[in-house]
Amino acid sequence: MSQKLLDCIEITTAEPVEYTVIWLHGLGASGHDFEPIVPELKLLQRPGIRFLFPHAPIRPITINGGAAMRGWYDITSLDFGSREQDYEGTRESAAMVDDLIDNEIAQGIPASNIILAGFSQGGAIALYAGLTGKHKLAGIMALSTYMPIQDEALPAITDAHLGVPVFMAHGQMDDVIQIQHAQQSRQALEAKGVALEWHDYAMPHSVSSEEIVDIADWLKRLVGM
Repeated sequence: MSQKLLDCIEITTAEPVEYTVIWLHGLGASGHDFEPIVPELKLLQRPGIRFLFPHAPIRPITINGGAAMRGWYDITSLDFGSREQDYEGTRESAAMVDDLIDNEIAQGIPASNIILAGFSQGGAIALYAGLTGKHKLAGIMALSTYMPIQDEALPAITDAHLGVPVFMAHGQMDDVIQIQHAQQSRQALEAKGVALEWHDYAMPHSVSSEEIVDIADWLKRLVGM
């Protein structure tokens, strides 16, 4: 484990805590971005769930003129077909997420009770870290996103990872990460044998009320509510 964990917003729905959800924000946002979603999920009092909303490191982002902002990795272009992907940044952020997972395990939450979620760039890290990491998690939620560095990631998915439920959702009118890129990732993951549940909605690069209902239903199924 690295010396310093990522700073996180922490919300606990009830005690005792039996599950943890680690939720990663998108580019230029912060852990506060999805903090308001917890009451909207209308979760029951049992089991208790600890939500962790980490803040990504601040780094220069090429597509934004090199401006420094919170990001899980650098993005050089929205042209998915030709751009160079930030392998090092992706690996570094996945390692930071692994440290958070290890810390939760050290506090008594087994990996099988930890859910990794993320939106946009955070969702890409959730897919990469959740499907290539050392632990078999309870589930992975990937919103408005795609699987990054697939030439490295797909071969690293083990048989143990194939049983991890993946909730993948996307906006049909997304003009930041167009839906065909998410669909390509979906097809690649399904071809690998990943247990994937797909949803799409009439929305842009955002989260809709209909999607929140589906997220809540999926979470409740995972934790036995």
